[in-house]
Amino acid sequence: MKALVYTAPDQVVYREEPDPLLDDGEVLIRIDAAGICGSDMHAYHGHDPRRVPPMILGHELAGRIVAGPGTGNRVTVNPLITCGVCEYCVTGRNNLCTDRTMIGMTRPGGFAELMTIPAASVIDVPQDMNPREVALTEPAATALHAMALAARALTRPLPEARVLVIGGGAIGLLTALLLNSYGCRGIDLAETNPLRRRSVSATGAARAFDPVSTPPQANRFDLVVDAVGGKATRAGALAAVKPGGVILHIGLMDWASEIDMRKLTLSEITLIGTYTYSTADMRATVQALHTGVFGDLAWVEMRPLAEGAAAFADLAEGRSASAKIVLQPH
Repeated sequence: MKALVYTAPDQVVYREEPDPLLDDGEVLIRIDAAGICGSDMHAYHGHDPRRVPPMILGHELAGRIVAGPGTGNRVTVNPLITCGVCEYCVTGRNNLCTDRTMIGMTRPGGFAELMTIPAASVIDVPQDMNPREVALTEPAATALHAMALAARALTRPLPEARVLVIGGGAIGLLTALLLNSYGCRGIDLAETNPLRRRSVSATGAARAFDPVSTPPQANRFDLVVDAVGGKATRAGALAAVKPGGVILHIGLMDWASEIDMRKLTLSEITLIGTYTYSTADMRATVQALHTGVFGDLAWVEMRPLAEGAAAFADLAEGRSASAKIVLQPH
């Protein structure tokens, strides 16, 4: 099969790879589309020691089962392969499984013509659903899971909240689109890339601005979503949130940094870390995407998998206006 393989920092190669072997309890999926995630970019730059080259990255995918249970069905997958028996799995919080592994990290991922995964990880989708929509399930589920946490923490309903989203990548934009569908208005989105700002503005979901030239007003926002997770964005989020407000930390660009714990304490700020999604979140997201909750997704860019190296380079250099590039093997 053909695959896009991460071979060294800042290098992915489109090449021939052995077809995957099907183990008991697994399915073989023919990949129709696979999105490039921010964590794939993190690995591409050599910043994730968990992803060791050579490795087929990719965990946001759409495909069809060609061997194993459900053969012929169009599906996406939960890329987190969980144990199913720990306290988190049995209480519906399998994103926190203590023994989880992941495609595109501990086993080959979706930037290939074929991929195997345990049948328990399969998420059924409507058979007429566009592969572009299906491939957006994973990042959109991250936004949906995060907003459920925010809604429980805010003192007033989400539609009343003044919201700042930091980062105009896929998670940031999908968060703004979801909040817009919930009735939130006046969403501000901070993004340093002018191409991305234009793409965000075209959706009508948020007011995109450059936080370098125009820093957000301090102590203004009920909810701040950090979809970048860098040292500067963490500090910016804490400066922008109002007393009694909520910071939702989704991004994972930097592993650690200091924050203003004095403000966090004296202003009773709620800081929530949010990681991925549960299987229930993914199923709900499939339906949300299929019914248009996230809009028409016209901002998503589709490219052949064979041009994957150029897609990674364009994202790395900030040359792509799209918050999401989806690669198609066939």
